[in-house]
Amino acid sequence: MKKVLIISASPRKGGNSDTLCNKFMFGAREAGHEVEKVFLRDKNINSCVGCGLCTTNDYTACSQKDDMEEILQKMLTANVIVMATPVYFYAISGQMKTFIDRCCSRYTKLTNKEFYFIATAADPNREALENTFNDFRGFTSCLEGAVEKGCIYGCGVWAKDDITRTQLLDEAYHMGLSV
Repeated sequence: MKKVLIISASPRKGGNSDTLCNKFMFGAREAGHEVEKVFLRDKNINSCVGCGLCTTNDYTACSQKDDMEEILQKMLTANVIVMATPVYFYAISGQMKTFIDRCCSRYTKLTNKEFYFIATAADPNREALENTFNDFRGFTSCLEGAVEKGCIYGCGVWAKDDITRTQLLDEAYHMGLSV
C-alpha cells in the first residue's frame, strides 16, 4: 500500500481538474492505497517572501505561519504526489505556483517521490499543455529521486462540466488504479 497525496489547485470545487483528481483518487483507493486530497483553495498559503530562513535552518523551517507546513508534512510522508491545475495563459495557476514556491523550506527532504501531473485547458491541442507540464517538471527536477509516472492532458475543456464529456475520467481512474 502506498500513501498518495493529491494537490488540487482548481479554484472551483468540481471543476475539470478537480474532477480528474477525484477519479484518480477513486482508482487509487480501489487499488488499496491510502489517498488524501488537499484542495489549495481551502488553505491559507502565503507567497514566499525570500527571507532565506529556510536556507539557514537546513531547509527545515519557514518564517511564514500558515497552512503550508501541514501540507509539507503530508508530502514528506507520501510515496506518490499528484499535482493538478487548470491552465491559465499556458501555465500553472497562481495557486499552484505559490504552493510550489513555498516548498522551498523542505524541498531537500522531498526525496524519492513518484509524481503524476494533471492539467486542464480550453485549448484542444495537447502541445498547448507542454508549458504547464514543464512548470511541474521544473519543480520536480529540484527534488532528489523524483520520478514522473504520468500526465493527464485535459485538453478542450472550458466550462465546469466539459470534462464529463471526454474519456479523460476513465484515464484518470485507470491511472490511479495503476499506482
